[in-house]
Amino acid sequence: MLENTKLLSTDTLITNIIEGIDNLKGEKINIIDLRKIDNSVCKYFIICSGNSNTHVKSISNSIQKHVWKETNENPWHVEGEERCDWILIDYVDIAVHIFKKETRIFYDLESLWGDAKQILIEEKK
Repeated sequence: MLENTKLLSTDTLITNIIEGIDNLKGEKINIIDLRKIDNSVCKYFIICSGNSNTHVKSISNSIQKHVWKETNENPWHVEGEERCDWILIDYVDIAVHIFKKETRIFYDLESLWGDAKQILIEEKK
């Protein structure tokens, strides 16, 4: 007998990731839509910044806790929690990149994926 499973929509996951970032005042949130890019690794990147290694780690924890609480979804993989200057949270269709400000400027992922549609999320005041 098949279990009745509810598939989590990408939009729901994006909303909950953004809320997790907002909860800890992550900055300069950018959603990069990769769906029309050939050979992209996922459907979306969500990029944000923190002010320090501690802030980056706290944002990562907030995202994971909020997404779990609202959707019962755990990330497939998490990298970078040792140094906390760039943490990647992989939700398969969505890769969340949390950078320390200087690290984000150095790697400049937004420019690397310049052909993709980008949506900047306005910061709450």
